[in-house]
Amino acid sequence: MDESAKILIPHFTPVPMARSRKDGWTPARQRIFLAALATTGIVSRAAKAAEMGVTSAYNLRKRQGAESFAAAWDQVERAARDRALAYVIEHVLNGETRPRFYRGRFVGTVHRVDQKVALAAVRAMYAEPPRQRGPK
Repeated sequence: MDESAKILIPHFTPVPMARSRKDGWTPARQRIFLAALATTGIVSRAAKAAEMGVTSAYNLRKRQGAESFAAAWDQVERAARDRALAYVIEHVLNGETRPRFYRGRFVGTVHRVDQKVALAAVRAMYAEPPRQRGPK
């Protein structure tokens, strides 16, 4: 099973809209946004996947009745951040093996641990999660 198949989107109540528009934040687009955010952890990519803008996504999050959507957003973003940190920690502990070439011919492999990645992982483990982002 690949990694993306394990990602679950929490149950949420779609943000109620005053009027229904085909190019607006439909419940389906809200689900697409959360699924993409769960996969990537990046709001701009999630908004693009839902064919909506980043500012529009943050505005939707702040709307009246968006509490369930905002809570789901926070949950999938936190899970994506935790997965990214776990990946970095795994890399720090096990390092990476790269092929070694000399004059265009494979001559072996090199195994190493990148000290910069290790320091970044330690900083990330002790950093506070980001506060409210987006347009004010």
